[in-house]
Amino acid sequence: MNTKVPTSINTVAEDQFGQRLAARLSAGNQELPHDISERLRVARAQAVAARKQAPQLRTAPAVVRSGNTLTMGGSWWTRIASVVPLIALVAGLITISVMQDEDRASELAEVDSALLTGDLPPAAYTDPGFAQFLKAENASD
Repeated sequence: MNTKVPTSINTVAEDQFGQRLAARLSAGNQELPHDISERLRVARAQAVAARKQAPQLRTAPAVVRSGNTLTMGGSWWTRIASVVPLIALVAGLITISVMQDEDRASELAEVDSALLTGDLPPAAYTDPGFAQFLKAENASD
């Protein structure tokens, strides 16, 4: 059996589950024919061999050059170049906000000027009977 100490809680749970499963399979193994039990034994050996192979971690090579090439280091040109897109994004968002505010103000000014220069007084628009009058007028057309 594996005598390695598991490093995480998930590994402990997996190992315990595997041990319980192996015990149940071994308990039912007595009633199986010899050829099936041999195939199961070989499959278990292959599974254990595959489990013992530790995954190999590969690291990416770090490229650090000096001169005219872009480096991953901390030169101040690199820092400025990384802040420029953020500044452009903020400036664009502010511009969009200002333009939308101006559009809203001009739309409200148009509505106000139409309301004040119209034939009806502004109090007529808030009268509940006026809404009924407009519905009746639209229905008769």
